[in-house]
Amino acid sequence: MRNRAEITESGRYLRYVALGDSQTEGVGDGDDTIGLRGWADRLAEQLAVVEPRFQYANLAVRGRLAGQVRAEQLGPALELKPDLATVVAGVNDLLRPGFEAARVAGELERMFASLTEAGAQVATVTFPDITRIVSLAKPLRPRILEINDHIRAAAARHGVVVAETALPEASTDPRMWAADRLHASPLGHQRIADAVAEALGLPGSSGTWADPLPAQAVPTGVRATAAELRWAAAFLGPWLARRLRGRSSGDGRSARRPVLGPVVAVGG
Repeated sequence: MRNRAEITESGRYLRYVALGDSQTEGVGDGDDTIGLRGWADRLAEQLAVVEPRFQYANLAVRGRLAGQVRAEQLGPALELKPDLATVVAGVNDLLRPGFEAARVAGELERMFASLTEAGAQVATVTFPDITRIVSLAKPLRPRILEINDHIRAAAARHGVVVAETALPEASTDPRMWAADRLHASPLGHQRIADAVAEALGLPGSSGTWADPLPAQAVPTGVRATAAELRWAAAFLGPWLARRLRGRSSGDGRSARRPVLGPVVAVGG
């Protein structure tokens, strides 16, 4: 395997493996009928332009907690011998009552350590403040800030690249989020991919992913209340029902791209 510094300088990776939950799986960008794309696929498409021999695997499964990602995906990821890996998990944990930032970050750090020790360049992201688009989630804001601090510290200890997707004002623009307000929209997924590409220093990458979107009118009064009620009925209610039943959106699911394979750029 090539030296990580050499790979980063050239921007040429041969094997990319993505680990994570629904965001990395691509939920919010496509669907189970037409297929998912997501930020990891979009990043892979950029990498394939640079290196024709490039191959990509995506082991992410929706609903997985950080510990489950480590237990289920780290071993298979190491077997694929990636020279680039992304690890993004923890949001499902911070939505749970017993959330402990240090414990969750410990699961992430174990993955950082194992993958970097195996010779991979690892990248991750920080989490935007979703309480700015989901008002009912305001009590979660301290958790988000805390886990982001832990991610930065753990990444620094292992030479992991961090895309600071938590910081730009645009990260909490509603247009960056799918209708469920928990997953990125296609535009949001593209911005995440571009953020990781810039953090990795890929050829052609830039900081434009953090640019604000054009101003638009925001619903107020009755229209805003009606929108909140529709969201609660369509998404919050079913999510709470799954929690009460001890179910997960990922039950019975497996990775959609478990083995390395070539990537065809989709565009758009």
